[in-house]
Parts: sequence; structure tokens; C-alpha cells
Amino acid sequence: MDYFFNGADVEINGDKGAFRRAFYEGKVIRPPNSKRKRNLALVEYKTLRTTNNRTKPLVEELDVVNLRPPPPREHVRRFNISDSVDAYLYDGWWEGVVVRVLSREMYVVHFRALAQEIAFGPRELRPHREWVHGSWVPPYEDEEASSSTSAQSCIDTVDEMFSEGTTIEVTIDEDGFQGSWFAATVIELLGNSKFLIEYKNLRNDEDTELLKEVVDYSNIRPIPPETLAIDDFNWLEEVDAWYNEGWWVGAIEQVLEGQKYIVYFRGYDDVMEFKHSDLRLHQEWIFGKWVMPS
Repeated sequence: MDYFFNGADVEINGDKGAFRRAFYEGKVIRPPNSKRKRNLALVEYKTLRTTNNRTKPLVEELDVVNLRPPPPREHVRRFNISDSVDAYLYDGWWEGVVVRVLSREMYVVHFRALAQEIAFGPRELRPHREWVHGSWVPPYEDEEASSSTSAQSCIDTVDEMFSEGTTIEVTIDEDGFQGSWFAATVIELLGNSKFLIEYKNLRNDEDTELLKEVVDYSNIRPIPPETLAIDDFNWLEEVDAWYNEGWWVGAIEQVLEGQKYIVYFRGYDDVMEFKHSDLRLHQEWIFGKWVMPS
């Protein structure tokens, strides 16, 4: 109870359905009153907004059992398969388990509550801990040893898979392009897992020709295979949305009438409306295979 004073930073448990495995950042704006039968506190979310006004923070009255102090910050670390982690997803921290370790310190996390697997960088993950009787379990250590993991890669087969003339998709490692993929053609294999590619829809600054770039194998993948026709997308389902000549990964935040959807883009804290025809099921290229979030 001493932790939940007026103005205290807290993490708030969703407490409903899949959200029971998620915690959201917030603060106490009215502390609990010990004279009441229930220890209710009024809290304001830092990342969630009201349905009618997205500029207004969501405010709720919750039992203190749904609150906990924010975990102490930790240095960025590496994780192993089967590690329990919290991943920053949909504006909150969701409990999951590392099921795959990818190249360049990327991890695939399985979320039992969502029945999904999603890839994250190490800065989007933290070790999972429970707040039990005023203490963190497992406890924090002064210095946690980071374990080294040998990431698997398909370096030995990239030349064959991405030969000259192959149509591929390319992701761009620049601010404002995270989570996007653009169609391109392999022009030349340069060695050391480098490729000269030409985009199919992006043009150079002078707008005189299609843009050409040298990219690393870790930034390319084959064109995703066709999937079965989807009559309707579901709430929270991961999709790729066609926008600005590329496919941008997002999640269905709201299902509208007339086969239209509000899509939320993690990392940009932004939403946009799309037609059904401008969406496709999201797929991940992992260890040389396409994986569909379940």
C-alpha cells in the first residue's frame, strides 16, 4: 500500500482476457483509501487513450492487486531459448517466452495469451519478474551475466536463394522505415553477403530512375507466399498494410463496417484506416522458412 501514493509511477495489469498477461505504465492520481471495503486506486495510463478522444489519457479505478511498482531498469542483455521475458507490444509489457534466437540479436517471442509469435530486438525485451509480497521474483542481482548465443543464419545459402534477377523484399534500417518491406530485384551479388538491388516502386531523389542500393543479406527476404483468402481480419491480428509503396507491419486495432480496419503501428504509436484489399496476413521469414503467427 505504501507504494501507491498520489503521483506514484506504477504498472497496471490489464485484468481482462489476454490482457491479464500485460502491464501498462501509469501513475496514481488518487491513492487507495483504507477505510473502504476494497482498496481502490484511481490511475491514469501513460500510453493508453480513451476511445472517444485519443489525446486524453485513459483513467480507471482499479483494485491495488492490479498495480505494482515499475521494475528497476536493467542494461540491455541477451536472452536464451525458453527464457521468460516481457516484450513491449501494443503500448504495454506482455509476458512471453523466447522460442527462437535470430541473427543480429533478434528474438522470436511466443505469447500464450495471444497465440502469436513476434520478433523483437533486445531493447524491446526485459526479463520477466513477478511482484510478490513486496519483492521481485526472481530477485535482482548487482550484475547479471549475459549469456552468449550463437545466432543461426543462412549465409551459406544466400547466394543461391537470392540470385541475380530474383524478386525480393527489402527492409530499410533508417528512422521512419522500421517494420516496412519494399519489393525489389537483385541486380548483382557483390560478395560478403552484400547485394546490389533495384526497388520496384521507390525512385531516386531526382526522380529520374528506380532507386538502387547495396544491402546486406539480413535486410532482404523472398516475396512472401500467397495465403488463403481472408474474409475478415480479427482484432489484434498481425497484418501488413500497403502504404507509401511498401508493406508495413501492424495490428488490427478496430474492425469497421464495410471491410475497413483501423491498423495500429507499433513503434510509431500511430493508427490509420485501411481497406481490406490493402492488407495481407503478416508472415515472418525465420531460419529460411515462412512462419505465420498463429
